[in-house]
Amino acid sequence: MAELNGEPVAPDELRALAMVNYGHFTSMRVDDQHIRGFSHHLERLVRDSRLLFGAELDRDQIRTWVRQAIAGRDGVFVTRVTVFDPHLPIGRPSAPATPQVLVTTREVPSGPVEPWRVRSATYTRDLPEVKHIGLFGALWHRRNAQLAEFDDALFADADGYISEGPTWNVAFYDGEQVIWPNAEVLPGVTMRLLQQVHEHTTLAPVRLQDLPQMQAAFATNTTIGVRAITAIDHVEFPGDHPILDTLRKEYEEIPAESL
Repeated sequence: MAELNGEPVAPDELRALAMVNYGHFTSMRVDDQHIRGFSHHLERLVRDSRLLFGAELDRDQIRTWVRQAIAGRDGVFVTRVTVFDPHLPIGRPSAPATPQVLVTTREVPSGPVEPWRVRSATYTRDLPEVKHIGLFGALWHRRNAQLAEFDDALFADADGYISEGPTWNVAFYDGEQVIWPNAEVLPGVTMRLLQQVHEHTTLAPVRLQDLPQMQAAFATNTTIGVRAITAIDHVEFPGDHPILDTLRKEYEEIPAESL
């Protein structure tokens, strides 16, 4: 399923996503027509459209298009809202833009969420505060990590300060509080919700050399919720630390928003 501004999308209208690759998006897990943190997702779309296009999006219109696109579909799946301008020329991205809204859906992988083993990589995404569609660098490092028999990559800067994963946020538990890296990262919706509900939470620099002092590590995004990380490079963590169950419970108790 794919709809552009509430209408079935034609293949030619998607050409810009491949040829120009300029835009932004948000992905949301839908549970029986409810989305946890939906207002935060809308806020992200409006904010990023201002930054990338200098244009305003209508929150209510986006809500209507999402509701229409997933109407009548029960169960659990992911819907993605991508914002781009099919007519923005690659030679003049500074031209006045009229961003369009593409709504697509995909299945959620079945089965339990297995722990990850990740490999660190020196990398910072372009414009990290934006969930943009330019994923080449992130996927390149994910590919290399998987070829090295890890599940994914974890980004750090040249000085070893940890930031985020290719499509997820990361956090650690030191025995007293959950620590989110104080770095340039995408402000993930799942991360924001957990920061709001978990009392013992802080932002602080986390270096690769600090990892042996941590008791647990985990990844978060809208699809996986809270996913245990059992290894970062050669440093191992338990996949069943009690903090993980606590965070999952707190996250699942956050009321989902009706469309």
